[in-house]
Amino acid sequence: MLKTLWRWLWRGALLLLALVLVYQLWIFLHVWWWVDHNPATSAFMEERLQVLQSKDPELELRQKWVPYQRISVHLKRALIAAEDAKFLEHEGFDWEGIQKAYEKDLKKGKIVAGGSTISQQLAKNLFLSGHRTPWRKAEEAVITVMLERMMSKRRILEIYMNVIEWGNGVFGAEAAARHYFHTGAANLTPEQAARLAAMVPNPRYYDRHRNARGLQRKTQIILARMNYAEAP
Repeated sequence: MLKTLWRWLWRGALLLLALVLVYQLWIFLHVWWWVDHNPATSAFMEERLQVLQSKDPELELRQKWVPYQRISVHLKRALIAAEDAKFLEHEGFDWEGIQKAYEKDLKKGKIVAGGSTISQQLAKNLFLSGHRTPWRKAEEAVITVMLERMMSKRRILEIYMNVIEWGNGVFGAEAAARHYFHTGAANLTPEQAARLAAMVPNPRYYDRHRNARGLQRKTQIILARMNYAEAP
């Protein structure tokens, strides 16, 4: 009886390992394809579309892919200044930033700081749902390593700027530029770019509260930091 139980446990463990490996291969092949092909959508975009269509079945996301060279350099610098100052230096993880975020969370007694790099954020957006699970961070780390090993920094930033959320149903730099400023992503001014970067942590809130007190303050801080930010 005991031997039979161990045999079934062993087979179950092997099956689970096989499923994990198949899933990792599926992710690897997607990352490999996206090195020179543009993602049509992302896990996070599909999740948000389901939520929005549950209220209005006819609703569609606003998103239009634009190549790297057709996005204002001001937005590239603003996003790096706001989200990941060491983007060009690290290999996917800002360990100093993670340590500072951990200490801040420990002091507050709750999660108030993320410390995620642009590469980590892209990993989450492309493949993972918004639901927190025990293995989600581990999977995010694996995907981040794949992105960093297989893509250039320029390609990572290009995809990131085209798939991140910038408002309720608004995704990507082109849709965001038109939604908020009635212009294309190529024409964003430094202040407009800084404002968009300031909205990234909570885009749906800032879409509804465009005159929020903290938004202008964050915009000015990012504007000052942009002078020291370098885009790939």
